[in-house]
Amino acid sequence: MTKQAPCLDGPPGDGMRQRIDDYALLGDCHSAALVGRDGSIDWACFPRFDSPAVFCRILDKRRGGSFRVSPEGPFQSTRHYLEDTNVLVTTFTTPGGVLEVTDCMPVRIDPARGSRVGTRHALLRRVRCTVGQVLARVVLAPRFEYGSFVPRIRLTSLRTAEFVGGADALWVTATRPLAASDTSVRGRWHMRAGDEAWVEAAWTPSLVERAPADMPDPAVLRRRLEETVAFWRDWISLCAYDGEYTHAVRRSALVLKALTYAPSGAIVAAPTASLPEEPGGERNWDYRYTWLRDTTLTVISLMLLGYQEEAFAFRHWLGRTSAGRAEDIQIMYGIRGHRLLPEVELTHLEGHRGSRPVRIGNGAVKQLQLDVFGEMLEGAWLFAKMGGRLTPRNWSYLSRLVEDVCERWRQPDQGLWEIRDEPRHFIHSKLLCWVALDRGIRIARSRRFAAPVGRWARERALLREYLLHEGARTGWFPQAVGSDEADASVLQLPALGFLPATHPLVCRTVALVRQRLERDGLLFRYHAPDGLSGGEGTFLLCSFWLHDVLVHSGRTEEAEELLRHLLSLSNDVGLYGEEAVPGTGEALGNFPQAFTHMALVASCAQLSAARSFPLPRPGAYDYADFALTYHLGKRSIFMSHFSWEAAM
Repeated sequence: MTKQAPCLDGPPGDGMRQRIDDYALLGDCHSAALVGRDGSIDWACFPRFDSPAVFCRILDKRRGGSFRVSPEGPFQSTRHYLEDTNVLVTTFTTPGGVLEVTDCMPVRIDPARGSRVGTRHALLRRVRCTVGQVLARVVLAPRFEYGSFVPRIRLTSLRTAEFVGGADALWVTATRPLAASDTSVRGRWHMRAGDEAWVEAAWTPSLVERAPADMPDPAVLRRRLEETVAFWRDWISLCAYDGEYTHAVRRSALVLKALTYAPSGAIVAAPTASLPEEPGGERNWDYRYTWLRDTTLTVISLMLLGYQEEAFAFRHWLGRTSAGRAEDIQIMYGIRGHRLLPEVELTHLEGHRGSRPVRIGNGAVKQLQLDVFGEMLEGAWLFAKMGGRLTPRNWSYLSRLVEDVCERWRQPDQGLWEIRDEPRHFIHSKLLCWVALDRGIRIARSRRFAAPVGRWARERALLREYLLHEGARTGWFPQAVGSDEADASVLQLPALGFLPATHPLVCRTVALVRQRLERDGLLFRYHAPDGLSGGEGTFLLCSFWLHDVLVHSGRTEEAEELLRHLLSLSNDVGLYGEEAVPGTGEALGNFPQAFTHMALVASCAQLSAARSFPLPRPGAYDYADFALTYHLGKRSIFMSHFSWEAAM
């Protein structure tokens, strides 16, 4: 699907104001880049997702730096991904001809290391004139360390150049001549129909030296593009989803894979930092880290599609990263397992559309968010249900998590929304504590592990009583105990098997959540105070949660109508942000967002299962368990040859 968007010509990087959803994603399972409709790469970090940005014009048009390839003069652009890949093709139509730019971040497979995904830390761009004549313009203006300085720039030959400064170097190879100034490297290439050119920008540490003879030739660049196309197509060929929404599900799966850090198995929440939840506002956060909650849910979605290696890789990362005392577990980590993620404001950047402060790091890392215990035990339970092997060492760690829940569930916390305000007794947090106890008991009984199941069962019963009587004191479940504020996270009560979707308490809660938080068919998270000024858009994950409740309430037609509305909110290449502006659907927040793509996969899987398989009524049940049972049973996919042995 493509949508035309006219782009005005001007100095490098000028033109139409880029919306967040004007960007497309490139990735190599190590880092990522965002490309605008105007052919400008306005965000890229090397060598990892969480490294300082080399290009960040998306956060500051003047200082951020970019890598643009486009026609000179006025044009219109359309774009699409090559089928079943994360390789982007942008077609520029000008008065004199048509220019096609194919972009990727080259990947490589190292068979000697078990087919692990490798990277060249590069941006590769193929430029073709397909009709008439076009003057192609190339402008490279990197600004290392989030635009903090202009690097040294020099040509090393007629077709190669070097940018160096601080810890970074960027090496440029082109198949046509380049020119250098104090601020950029440029090319102006007259091209006729059938002409082709290449340009690559490859990152290394600044201490590395490269000679022109070391630069790749056109045949090598072509092979790198072909290998990258083959890698993505080989991976997506394993996707076993065969429902009605195949295109959207496969695109979301490709996004989730691109957000995976191959060396460790960690998955970032998004590849960007400080894209605003409200233009001009202060809700600007760095999402280039691994939240245990987000990643557990993402792995469950990938398991629904038949992917096993990603689940095992994350479990291995999780076991190594969170090793130690259960009480020391954090809600998030760096992609290499770092625990310290200090939040810093970059005062030299103006922010996307003037949204300040621009933040890197994330101060929520040390918050108490009790729901993370339930997410981990839910993931372990589903892993075991799929046939995954849990060892005594695995169980030793998991049981300590359950013990920690017994000690801490009565405490207030910041909740899954990470409020920067006084802790509260959030209903969602208590629900996930109940899930941790419930799944711990189920694992112990089904695998015959030693555990104080009687005491855990008593704590589970106390917590259930607390939720039903204190939490739902007014006949519905609000955001927190004693509150009258609605919160969409309580839609997880039936999804996690606490109550049936048709229970009167659930029905009244869903009705009040929709009455107070729904706008133009989409849900806000909440409207309660959270310690921050300003507002935000509707939160797409919450609307997918509503879809799932509708499915399991038997309201399939209403659910399908909502799902079609949600799918219509993607940009022209199938990507979603964290939030959307009511009425217009414009994306807000970091982009693209793993949470949203994960929820899309899960909701499509729920709908497919509910259409084909009787809902287990009456009574409460786990929605993810139901969908996994249907989809994996249908495909006879099991994970008996996997275990957590290496993970914990």
